[in-house]
This record gives sequence, C-alpha cells and structure tokens, in this order.
Amino acid sequence: MHAPLDAAPDAITPATPRRHTVSVPALDRQIDCGEDETLFAAARRNGLRIVGACGGRGTCGSCIVRVHEGRVHREREGAHKQWLRACCVHPRSDLTLEVAPRSLAPVVRADVRSGGEGIALACRPLVAAQELQLEPATLQDGSSDVDRVRRALERQGRPRPIAVDRGAAAELPALLREHGWRVSLRTSTPADAARIIGFARPGAPLLGLAVDLGTTNAAAFLVDLQSGRPLASLGLENPQVAWGADLISRLEHAIKEPGAAEALRQAAVNAINALAHDLARAVDARAGDIADVVVCGNTAMQHLLAGWPVSQLARAPFVSAMNEALDVPARDLGLKLAAGANLHLVGGVGGFVGGDHVSALLATEPLWSQPGVSLVMDIGTNTEISLVQVDGTDGADPARIWSTSCPSGPALEGGHVASGMRAAEGAIERVALVDGGLRLQVIGGGAPIGLCGSGVLDALAAFVQAGWVDARGRIVGGSATSGQIGKVDGVMAITLAEESAEVPAVRFTQHDVRAVQLAKSAIRTGVELLAAEAGPDASRIDRFIIAGAFGAYISVESCIAIGLLPALPRARFKQVGNAAGLGVQQMLASTERRARAARLALECRCVGLSSRSDFQKTFLRHIGFASP
Repeated sequence: MHAPLDAAPDAITPATPRRHTVSVPALDRQIDCGEDETLFAAARRNGLRIVGACGGRGTCGSCIVRVHEGRVHREREGAHKQWLRACCVHPRSDLTLEVAPRSLAPVVRADVRSGGEGIALACRPLVAAQELQLEPATLQDGSSDVDRVRRALERQGRPRPIAVDRGAAAELPALLREHGWRVSLRTSTPADAARIIGFARPGAPLLGLAVDLGTTNAAAFLVDLQSGRPLASLGLENPQVAWGADLISRLEHAIKEPGAAEALRQAAVNAINALAHDLARAVDARAGDIADVVVCGNTAMQHLLAGWPVSQLARAPFVSAMNEALDVPARDLGLKLAAGANLHLVGGVGGFVGGDHVSALLATEPLWSQPGVSLVMDIGTNTEISLVQVDGTDGADPARIWSTSCPSGPALEGGHVASGMRAAEGAIERVALVDGGLRLQVIGGGAPIGLCGSGVLDALAAFVQAGWVDARGRIVGGSATSGQIGKVDGVMAITLAEESAEVPAVRFTQHDVRAVQLAKSAIRTGVELLAAEAGPDASRIDRFIIAGAFGAYISVESCIAIGLLPALPRARFKQVGNAAGLGVQQMLASTERRARAARLALECRCVGLSSRSDFQKTFLRHIGFASP
C-alpha cells in the first residue's frame, strides 16, 4: 500500500483531458474518470453509489473516500486528511479507491411498513382476467388470432367489437401456439368500454404494482388484483439521490444541465422496473403479469417521472404543471410490464403537496374523520401537513382540510449531515444521555459508522439535555464521558465514535446542528401557522398523526425536546408508518378508492405559509432550543 501523492494542477490543460481508471476492490468495480471531472461525478456517471447529500457541490461532506494508490488533485481538502470528499478530488493517475463504509452498508429498514400488512384490500380493480380456449387455426378458417379471441368472448356473452392494445396483439400469436390455443385475457374495465390490454400464459396471476416514489426511498407493493391480497413489498433507495438528497438540488440539475431531467426521469423508471422485476420473481411470477400500476410521490417526483417541466417548481410561487390525476400507458414512460398496462399518477393538492400526501390522507381517513381537530404530518425530505376539522359530535359533518408543505430538507433523514447515512447496518439509530455520557444503539449491533435519521434527532436531543448545545444552537466547549467536543478542521464538533484504520470518525458538527435547526423550525412553523390559518391553536390538536416510513422510527420525545413537535400529551400522537404506501395500494385495488382520492385532493385547501406576515417571526422563534 502506498500513500497517495497530491499532484499540482497542470500548467497547460490539454484539449482532451486525460482519462484514468479508478479501481474499487471492495466492489470489484473499475470506472473511468477524466481529469476534468471529480471522482463523485465519475461514480454517478458509472452507477457507483457514493453518498452525496448535496449532489456533489462540496457542502455536505458525506461523499468521503480514501485513495490508497495513485495521484490526485485536491480542492479545498487539506493535505493532512486521509478521508477526502469525492466531489473535491480529481484524478491525476490511475487510482485504487476505498469508499467509506456508510456508503456500502446493507440497508436494514426497507421503509415499506404501511400498516396494512397481511390485510386484504377492498377489491374493485381497473383490470380483470379470464381464461379462454380458442378454436385452432385451420386451412378452412384463416381468421386472425384477435378475431378468435373476439369469437370466444362472444360465446361468453361479451360484445364482439372490443378494442385491442397493439402491444397485446403482438404477444398473442406466440402464446396461443405455445399453450395449445389457451390464453389468459387481461381487460380494463373503465366506465365507457372494456379494452383488451394484454395476454398471458394460462393460469398466470393478475397482478398490480403500487409505488410510493419518495425523495429518499422508493417503496413498492405487489397486489393480487383478483383477491385484493397484498403479496410482497420491497424498498430501495431512490437512485436520484446521486443528483442530491434534497428536491432543490435535483430541480437545479434538471433545469441547468442538458439531459439531466431525462437522466433523473430514467433513474426513477429504472427503479420502478427493478422493483417490479424483483417483486414478481419473489412470488414466482413475471413483470409482464403486472397489468396495472399506481404511483404516488411529491410534486417534484411526479413531475420528473412524467417528464413535465420543473423550472416553475424551483421558484415562487411553485406552480405545478397540473394537479389532476394522470392516466398514461405504462410503456410510454418506459415501464416493462404487461403490454397495455395503465399507469395512474395520483393527483395532488397544489404546490409541493403532492400525490403522496393525498395517499396518506386516504389511508388515515378513519383516524382524522372523527370529531375534533386532527393533524396529519407526512414527515420526510419534503414534509406535508394537513389540519382537519370535523365539527359535531357524531362526525357526520363534512371535514374541512387545510394543507401545506415545509421544505424540511434531508437532514432529519441523515442527509446534509456529515456522518449521515441510510438506516443500514452500522448506523447509530438511538442516542441517550446516561450518567453524563452517551449511550449509542447501533443497527446490527456492531461498531458505529454513521448516523441515520432517528439517531440524528436523538443525538441532538441528548446534546441539548447535556448542555453541549446551547439555546442558540451553538456547540459549546467541554468534555464528556462519551463524546469528545472540540474543533475539527476549524469547526466545532461532537465526536460519537473515533476514527479507526477502517472507518472514518462519526461526528456531529456545528454545520449539522444548523441543518437540523432549519428543518425542525420549518416543520414546527408549518404546524403552528397552519393551525392559526384554520383557527384553533396548536395546543387544541386532538390527534397528531405522524405518517411516513421515517416517521415510524423517530422518538416523539426527542422531537418534543428539540422543539420539532409541540409539547402535547404523548397519548395524542400516533405513528402510522408509510400511510402513503397503504393509500396507493388501496387505489390500486379499488377504483372507488381512486375516485375518493381525487375528491380528497379537491377538498383540501392549499395554504402557502411563507407569504404570511408572521412567518419569519414564527420561524425565528422556533430556531433555538430554549423550550419546546
């Protein structure tokens, strides 16, 4: 092993930048990297995952790597540092690279718990299936294969002139001759007229795919559309995180860089295709057996998937291209499912209150439709909040719903935090102050390599309790039994785990405290001002429903301690998991639930809180840690 040598910048830049091979032995991968691009940019281009919450702008410090062999040019990275930001390093020779363990750790929490596991859904799907036995072709009967299908349907009392998807017609000849003129027919059942959308082998299941396309993770659910029974679920990291952990980073890339919007769209499509393929295999089926798909996401995620322009979303007043639900052939977006499968993109409310929040409202309706004041919060990179008032003692009065969104950013989920990571093995998920020192709980029970979202909130609550972070959010000097406080590269930091030969240190820096402060103040301000907009004070909230896969793991006590949530009695809080995932499954299984979601979106009143005269004052009041 040889220590890397830092190369001075070339005096003359060649017309064609030299290219070098970067080897990552731990992944058995080799990628190419030009001298004019960073290691992070090359990794993203080659599909090599390196955590980079800021999308490679050099502001988060999460994309750390170690160069074992070769020469590099550093930008803003001191010569003494072993672990370097990949977005600040350019190759000057072939390299052997080590990626920090927090980028490679296997994910433990798939973020798919929706609260509906094992429970059959109300089943009235958009598609139907039936088995047909056709008459074989003969020299005397040269009718087309599709006409034979129509004749078989006519014998069963179905109308003869039924429309046929062109892709479905292309699949039919081989299936008929391979299976003795038996075939499984897939038809859509809209109100106007039935349509043949696909054919499958005899006995093939009729499947549907529900997808919650989150900013950080994508969760997918496979459903038997003949029984409404959920069959399997799977989650993976949204590959768009390579362009940044937050929405604004991705929107800026889509606007400024040629081809970036299509690259982001294709990344989402690839994720959905991978989920469809793996889920189908898990139940001994095929992706082609998926005849219907419903996708929800926040406004930006849905715009990027649909290929709509996003420049208007990146600046006030944040206007979407359309809020209504969209139905489009799945293959038009590049999805590899049944030939004529339909994709239903859930309608949104307005602004950044998108289809994912409508799905969460649909799933939690039994809770918020009770008399009184309810607040539904889907907490995440983009936090959506709805306040619901139901008057009367029997709940018969219609609900009044006010909705808004808060740009909370990825800090609460471990993004834009220097040692942040996914909820994977080695992530600190719980932090408690015990006898003046820190007690850490690590996923998998091994040595800590980073902090996931729940650990970020717990850690900050413990620091505030210990007095290591003051009321203004400043890390103050001192030491503790567990956790060393001091300056690192000129920035105050609290060290939770020291650097070793294999793992970089796990630290909580002053920059991390500020990132969490901004996020928690944005959410708390949203809660308070939405309540003021609707009328009741936040203290009068009867039910505080916390949705979102991340929201299922957070400590409500820690959130109250740092002022992210109001100091209500603990019994008023209910954590319901990935409600958006349950809602999108309900819409997949039932056209009636799909219609209810559309009505819910129209019933919500979208409120832009940043235009209120008291927004700035309220935001600043909640930025510190003086009191909950």
